[in-house]
Amino acid sequence: MLVDSHCHIDQLDLTLFDNNMDNIIQAARDNDVSYLLCVCIDMNNFPAVKAIAEQYDNVSASVGVHPNETDTHDPGIEELIDLASDGSIVAIGETGLDYYRTEGDVEWQQQRFRRHIAAAKKIKKPLIVHTRNARADTIQLLKEENAADIGGVMHCFTEDWDMAKKALDLGFYISFSGIVTFKNAKELQQVAQRVPADRMLIETDSPYLAPVPYRGKPNQPAYVKYVASFLAELRQEPYETIAKTTTENFARLFNIALSEINT
Repeated sequence: MLVDSHCHIDQLDLTLFDNNMDNIIQAARDNDVSYLLCVCIDMNNFPAVKAIAEQYDNVSASVGVHPNETDTHDPGIEELIDLASDGSIVAIGETGLDYYRTEGDVEWQQQRFRRHIAAAKKIKKPLIVHTRNARADTIQLLKEENAADIGGVMHCFTEDWDMAKKALDLGFYISFSGIVTFKNAKELQQVAQRVPADRMLIETDSPYLAPVPYRGKPNQPAYVKYVASFLAELRQEPYETIAKTTTENFARLFNIALSEINT
């Protein structure tokens, strides 16, 4: 069985699924995806994310504010801790640094990231880290805030081996999305060949970044099998090994019993 370690099913166009979330979950199950982590991007969508996790036994959720979100409530450390204390919430994030669309001052992003790290450390739940065009600052801030004390995952990883190695040295996992299947993702594919098996996760980041052969179309958790299949071929490992290892890694990182996942 597979796990989609990072998706945004609250953002999916339900009209593609007969306006029924059950059909998204069932499509995943029909493709051997037994468990999903629905990730929060801001406080406006947190109630929806949490409600999905409470409705489905095979869905967990996170709480956090994406670095690109500006028109939203920015929670403090104690508020994040309070929201994350619910049993359905297994992680803090997604959080991090994204300078791709940011011009000028980035201090506000860095301070938000620091608050999320502090909350994760206090509540002892892992971080889900987003990073784009901010390699040096992301690693530096993780070090300054002693994020290695709690760990987490570098989600939808698209950086080079140097950054992957630095994140691994801090105790973080590396998660690969559909981007790794793209023909022009040669450097990322080299990273995927080198990441230790016990530190690798797979995800869809749906509804975004659908893997080949669905590139350019709406993504969904069912498609995480294409990421697993591509990685199996790339790493010259059996598909079943990729599935088993990434599922076990997910369970260990997010402190979820394997018996809950493989049902």
